[in-house]
Amino acid sequence: MPMMRRRRPLLRAAGAAAVGTAAYSAGKSKGMAAAEQAAPEQAAPPPPSAGMSPAAVQQLKELGQLREQGILTDEEFEQQKQRILAG
Repeated sequence: MPMMRRRRPLLRAAGAAAVGTAAYSAGKSKGMAAAEQAAPEQAAPPPPSAGMSPAAVQQLKELGQLREQGILTDEEFEQQKQRILAG
C-alpha cells in the first residue's frame, strides 16, 4: 500500500484567506481613494464674498441719513462707518 500524503486543509484555508484579504484590502484602498477625492469637493467652504453684507450696507445708509439730517457730526459718522466696515 502506497503511503498517502496527508492533505493540509489549514494551509489551503490560510492561502484562501490571504488571497481574500489582499483583494479586500485592494478594494478598500481604492474605495478610500475615491472617497478622499470626493470629500474635498463636498467639504470645500464657499469662497468669501467680495462685498459687504446687506445689513452693513443698510447701516451705512442709515448713518448717511443721520448725518444729512444733522443728527451725527462728520466725526461721529466716520467713527461709526469705520466700526461697521471693520466688523
